[in-house]
Amino acid sequence: MDVLVSLLHGLANIFTPVNFAAMVIGLVLGMLVAVLPGLTLVMGVVLALPFTYKMGVEPALILLTAMYASGTYGGAITAILFRIPGEPMDVPLLWDGYAMTRRGQAAKALGYSLVAALVGGLLSAVIMVALSKPVASIALSFSSPEFFAITAFGLASVVTLSGGSLVNALISLCLGLLIATVGVDSIYGAERFAFGVPFLQDGIEFLLVMVGAYGIGEVLTRLQTGFAGESGGGQPGGTALRFKTAFPRLAELLAIKGSFLRGTATGVVVGIVPGAGATVSAFVAYGIEGQFVSTGKNGYKLGEGAAEGIVAAKSAATASVGGALIPLLTLGIPGSGATAIILAAFLLHGIQPGPQVFVSSTSLIYTVFAAVFVGVIGMCILGYFAIKPLCKVLDAPEALVSAFVVVFCFIGAFAARSNLSDLYVIAVFGLVGFLFERFRFPIAPLVLGTILGPLTENNFMTTMLSFNNDWTVFFTRPISGTILAISIIGLSVPFLSMIAGRWRARRHPRVAVHR
Repeated sequence: MDVLVSLLHGLANIFTPVNFAAMVIGLVLGMLVAVLPGLTLVMGVVLALPFTYKMGVEPALILLTAMYASGTYGGAITAILFRIPGEPMDVPLLWDGYAMTRRGQAAKALGYSLVAALVGGLLSAVIMVALSKPVASIALSFSSPEFFAITAFGLASVVTLSGGSLVNALISLCLGLLIATVGVDSIYGAERFAFGVPFLQDGIEFLLVMVGAYGIGEVLTRLQTGFAGESGGGQPGGTALRFKTAFPRLAELLAIKGSFLRGTATGVVVGIVPGAGATVSAFVAYGIEGQFVSTGKNGYKLGEGAAEGIVAAKSAATASVGGALIPLLTLGIPGSGATAIILAAFLLHGIQPGPQVFVSSTSLIYTVFAAVFVGVIGMCILGYFAIKPLCKVLDAPEALVSAFVVVFCFIGAFAARSNLSDLYVIAVFGLVGFLFERFRFPIAPLVLGTILGPLTENNFMTTMLSFNNDWTVFFTRPISGTILAISIIGLSVPFLSMIAGRWRARRHPRVAVHR
């Protein structure tokens, strides 16, 4: 009952004028960044972050949470109608959604995706509220060794789930941790890697790393490869006028209720894993659905226009929002790229997410919970009515959009501290982001290293001071030892798989010659 009362108070906070305005703006911006060519959800949230610095903590978090929720749906519209995935999470929608569009069932495909997003988002929000307080209560008994183990697990998860070369991911993470050490040591007060430069003595703000690497870096990458052309979508503006959303009948939805449940469950579970996020959730859910469904209830095979494929992928992507917020709010570990930015918003306003925040800032936490519920419902309402104008946005030249991105990156970076030196820093990390993309180094470990690095270091040093420099305490305490063991195994398995693969590749030619 206390949870329900707190949630109702959170809902009341949402509908105050300032907070509701932040909610509406966040929903619209989330849809736009999901549709606009050259923008991604994470980049959009990064661009919005500096402008929340002067806002109150509640409207700032509501704005970013609404963007996060809304951005998980907007790209589905262009994926289904035009075969243009707005986000990587929308790629599975191409296989069944666009196939339905080619059969003249675009309205029905949009209806399935909208209902799936609503169901997945609301169910995951309920699970988020139900699980967060018990997890936070358990975490209240944690000490610095356990928090060090948790942050180490978050860093290890980001590396192992970033895809591509594990070595490159480790290099990216180590660079992020190195950047986090620049400035004055918080424990001993020693200057590190400042080289006598005054503004480096204050450290390098993770905000600058994020905005530069994601925003400026992406623009430079697109500039190097050439923009898409005069219009981002390549679709005539009038094309969108033929499309609308038609909701499936209740009997049709009940016939594929298993797809809704499997997709939502997958999205929540995968979303909880630090570093996974909506894209991994959508692909995993689609793969799982393939194990259960070969030919859908409508007679079409999965991948050729089956509604089950749309429902599984979209419900999982939206359900990952609630799942990713659970470790963020209870442990201070972001579950996705967008929640890493929300973590940054907490820290910029002087609040450290974790079990203590449920005690010290209960009203704020339940306002965030309420923002997820309202954001999911508002996302669906906006998605229903905004198809025509959102598709019209595809006519915007990508070069023009990219120019605005650069301008907003520099304005946002300067607005945070009004320091011209920050503009040079953001330019440097824009170049770093471009080089990372050019040589296939993942950016997520770099960014998470700069955010979680100070937390990991502080918990490590606090433990060393509290336990007389006995490093074995991390492994002798049951919870921290278990978490660290899982982290080590998670890092070891990809290395062992890589070594085994190379060993088999070397043996194969000898076997062929023998034959």
